Amino acid sequence: MAFDSDDRQNWRAAVAQVRARTLALAAPLSPEDMQAQSMADASPAKWHLAHTTWFFDEFVLGPAGASPPAPEGTRYLYNSYYETVGERHPRPDRGLVTRPGVAEILDWRRAMDAALDRFCETAPAAAFAAAAPLIELGLNHEEQHQELILMDILSLFARHPAAPAYRTDLASAAGPDREQGWIRHEGGLVEIGAGPQGFAFDNERPRHKVWLEPFSLADRLVSNGDWLAFMADAGYATPTLWLSDGWDSVKRESWAAPFHWRESSDGWRQVTLAGLEPVDPAAPVCHVSYYEAEAFARWAGARLPTEAEWEAIAHPADFTGNFLENDILRPAPSRDGSLFGDVWQWTSSAYSPYPGFQPGAGAVGEYNGKFMSGKFVLRGGACITPRGHVRASYRNFFEPQLRWMFAGLRLARDCA
Repeated sequence: MAFDSDDRQNWRAAVAQVRARTLALAAPLSPEDMQAQSMADASPAKWHLAHTTWFFDEFVLGPAGASPPAPEGTRYLYNSYYETVGERHPRPDRGLVTRPGVAEILDWRRAMDAALDRFCETAPAAAFAAAAPLIELGLNHEEQHQELILMDILSLFARHPAAPAYRTDLASAAGPDREQGWIRHEGGLVEIGAGPQGFAFDNERPRHKVWLEPFSLADRLVSNGDWLAFMADAGYATPTLWLSDGWDSVKRESWAAPFHWRESSDGWRQVTLAGLEPVDPAAPVCHVSYYEAEAFARWAGARLPTEAEWEAIAHPADFTGNFLENDILRPAPSRDGSLFGDVWQWTSSAYSPYPGFQPGAGAVGEYNGKFMSGKFVLRGGACITPRGHVRASYRNFFEPQLRWMFAGLRLARDCA
């Protein structure tokens, strides 16, 4: 593929925009915040800043001989899960890595940004053409970590008794409640997955046919008000609503409400990126596990949709929902019926390969395929997801017991 000067300028602009947004998301944090870690599943913000820089070092500029000098130990400290790259620091211990410090990581990022800019502008045509798919993957990878920075910071701040705010100037999440309706689909043979053109992660391909029976999908997400009714009806105390592993989690973890909810004399409150706020009954419920979502759906006389059902109804370009750019950074009541935004939506689909799936060659082949076991698919993006990052075919995935993600649900039901 040939790249002219305008293409090069577009690549330079894209790299600068994504890399700058990562720094902007970390800017409200103190060095102490950036170093801290809340739990084994989360990572410090400093680690995210370093890891996304390591990615370009390891896969783009390093092979081209264009990397700037890196702090000592980065290849070991900031490798996430790439076995073919080499040994790596244990994930649960990332918060214990005090060196290199925040300032040194930021200096490395600035040097990497300058080197990336030079490479995009001046690399020989063949070298740039070879690197372009990896740069594109790196940018999409960085957008994933932008979301992870916010999830992990919320998890960290929610552990503090005072529930400090990440930002106090966020736009309001308030809005009117809306009755739930249903979108009917007559079923039949549909195609899902990403086509051959444009960027998609490997787990979104190949596009393939799926047979669907008639069904309906809710036209809004399950709300906090819906969830409060589930709680009031002993939803967390009724074992017949739960899968066996889910009920074990309820008892073991003493679940009684969504993650980050706190009961007070004034009612339920929740820790958000804006601090501790009253639970808004009209807003979509967030921070619930697959097990909780599945139990709620059974209680509501419905079920979770399959990912094929969700994608069959999702309009491929309907990205009018609440995303990172809205600067709300928490779920807001539905305004327009979009299937996208606010919270990632649990589906009933196990995370497994599509027919004909082939992982990429080399280390980047470890990106998604090796995780296709013991997880469920989520769709739609969240209020902390960059708008341009989502697609109708996008497949997020998490283990069913996890609750720290911005995850909620949308109901489905069978139709005669």
